This record gives sequence, structure tokens and C-alpha cells, in this order.
Amino acid sequence: MIIPDEKKRCAMIFSLCVGVSLLLPLFLAESGLAVSVSGESQTILRMERAADDRELLPFYEYLSLGIERELKEGALSGDFGGWGRMESRDKRPGGRAVGAFQYGSISYRGNNDNLRFTAGRQFVVEGLAAERLDGLYLRNDFAGGFGAAAYVGSPVATEPNFRGGDVTYGGRLSHSIPKYYAVGLSILQTDYDGARIRKETGLDLWLHPLPKLDFVGRSSYNSLSSGWMEHAYALTFNPSGNLRISADMASTNYRDYFQQMTTSVFSFKTGIIDPNETQFSLGGGVEASPFGWLTLVADYRNYDYKIAGEAKYFGGRATINASESLAVGISVHRMDGETGRLTYDEYRLFASKKLGKVSLMGDFYDVKYDSAVSGVKNTYSATVGFGYEISEKLQLAVDVDYSKSIDFDRSLTGLIKLTYSFDREFGAEGGAK
Repeated sequence: MIIPDEKKRCAMIFSLCVGVSLLLPLFLAESGLAVSVSGESQTILRMERAADDRELLPFYEYLSLGIERELKEGALSGDFGGWGRMESRDKRPGGRAVGAFQYGSISYRGNNDNLRFTAGRQFVVEGLAAERLDGLYLRNDFAGGFGAAAYVGSPVATEPNFRGGDVTYGGRLSHSIPKYYAVGLSILQTDYDGARIRKETGLDLWLHPLPKLDFVGRSSYNSLSSGWMEHAYALTFNPSGNLRISADMASTNYRDYFQQMTTSVFSFKTGIIDPNETQFSLGGGVEASPFGWLTLVADYRNYDYKIAGEAKYFGGRATINASESLAVGISVHRMDGETGRLTYDEYRLFASKKLGKVSLMGDFYDVKYDSAVSGVKNTYSATVGFGYEISEKLQLAVDVDYSKSIDFDRSLTGLIKLTYSFDREFGAEGGAK
């Protein structure tokens, strides 16, 4: 649950109310330009058993709403979403109902130069940034293939009282020739209580030197710890429509990469992540479709951990698409490492079938360790699903999952989901289409 402090909560509600009050008159005003409204409601009932053996029956509601109005020089839009949870069987204080405002923003998109301005709670993906912020985002392209983006806002922490920061800001400068390359330089900083707790710089690129060859990658540097956080690069060659060859390399330094997170799960204090660990991987694969209905994949990757040791992961996958409504697949992989957790065989079998308005699916995933981990040698998960199209806009889905893992002896969960989607367009006369 996202729990901002009182100042952030008041600022968020105030900004949202002001934004909506300014935006709605523009959407509803009569003009010769179209206004479209779309949204989705997901009502979910889960049946599960908690770690303390309590049987839970929670209801979830996810609601999203989007409004867009065409303008002569671009478009104005608003996107809002949130979720709520009600637990009928949980009698603990505060355990019955929780919820969160996930996002709510207003955007202006120009017709030229890839201009975009967004205000509100949003998810910013720009260069090395992948941040949820309450703030502002602006980007624009310029002459000669140059582009720039900037953002500033309060980071949205996923836990109460967690030091996510008071303000995060940054940007990206880029240059591109669309047919051949795109390269970007970015910076991201976070301040907390007057001190800088995060400062990162990054490089991202895409190269297309030959018609069927692509090279993409990124590198990020932690200026506070003076170390490289991550390098990740991939090369893809597509000699024909039914053959794809790829290779990739990745390197991560845990102390630099996890130095500042917005959730305690990745905090060094939990002991889950060792700050002295580093990881380097090198691998690749071949994907071929000798026939239109058959896809074969073979892949290999070598992992080198400073503490956990070396491990090799290799295997293959075969998928059969007998028709547009039937798919069956199987995959087999081997992880051959120096520790118990990195030595196992991995199997997966999956299938899906559509019969008119009815859809069926099954998925079985099994991991067999060479030696017991926490007293368990074999972990697995089996899922069966049923879907029914009640109408074009109303869908029903039922899933049942039975699993055994290292952390739980056995777990049986069920899910019933009702999805309702809607969209409406209002034309020049204000009538619905």
C-alpha cells in the first residue's frame, strides 16, 4: 500500500482536484473536436491461506480511467487509476480495508517535435530513470536530431516511513538518426532532508549498422559510491523472417546498484541482498520457425557470481501453434552451479485453447534440486484457468493454482476476476459515437 505522509497526501489531493477542475471544462466544452473516454474495472476475489494459516477471502477492485480531447495543435489527456482491497475475514485493526491511489496525471501532447508535458502522479521512464513520481515531466525534440527531457517530483515510496526521498529530479539529452542510431545521456538525483542520497548517471544506445542487425544497451554509474551499477548490452541478428540469433551481456555490482531503493525488500538491512556480491552473465540463443506452426528456441547463459560462484543455465523450448486458437509448449533447462540453490533441473509445460467464447489454459512449472534446499528437493506450481466472454466488454476469468516451494510447504489459491472495459467517443455535436 502506498502511504504518503500528510504533506504529500494533501498536496496530491489538492493537485488532483485543481487539475480535474481545470481539465473537465476543456473536455466538456462544445467544439468541433472529438473527446474520447475509456476505462477498465477489474473486480477480483481471491481465496488464499496466509503464512500464519489464516484463511483469507479478499476482494480487490482496480479501476482506471482515461480521457482525451483532440486539439488543433495536439491533444489533452487525463489518466487516473487506483485500487482497493476489502478482507471480510480479517478481524485485525486496519486489516479489513486498504487501498492506494496509483496514478493520476494530466498530459499535453503536441503534434510536432514529440512534445509532451505531464503533471501529477506518473511513472517516468527516461534513460536510466524508471520512477514513480508526484511531479512534472517535459520532453521535446529539436532540430538536427537532438532531444531533451526533464522531470522533478516527490518519489512515491511503497512503504510508510521508508526513506524514499523528498525530491527526485533529472533528465536526458539524446541524439538520433532514426535509421541508424539513437544515444542518450541521463542523470538522476534524489535529496532527503537536505542531503543527497542518490546521484546516478547513465548512457543508453541503439545501433542499427546493418539492415538486419540491432545493438542495444545501457550503462549506469553511481556517483555517490563511485562505482558502476550496471552494464547490459544485447545484439540481435535476423537473417530471415523465421530465424533470430541473439547474444547478451550483463554486469551488476550489488553495492552500487542497490545503494538506494524505494522499498525495504532490496535494503541491505534485511540480509536478503549481500552488498559484496557481483554478477556477470554472458549468453545467447537461437530462435527458429522451420514451419509456420512450430517455434524452436535454444539458449545458453553463463553466470559468474563473486560469492555464489559460477553457474551455467542452458536448455530449449518448443512451441506449437496448431491454429489461432490452440498453443502448446514445453521447455527444459538445466542450472548447473556451485551452490545448492543454483543446481537444479527446470521443466515447464503449458497449453491454451479457445473455443468460441470460452478459453482454457494450463501451466505446470517444476524445479528439481540436486540437493535439498531448506529441506525441499522438488518445487512446483500447477495452474489451470477458465475464461468466458460474457460480452464484448465483459470478461470472466477463473484461475486455480497449487504450488509447493522452498518457503511454503503447500499452497492452494483461487482467483475469480470480472473485467469490464468501456470506451466512448463524443463528436462535434457532443453526442456519443
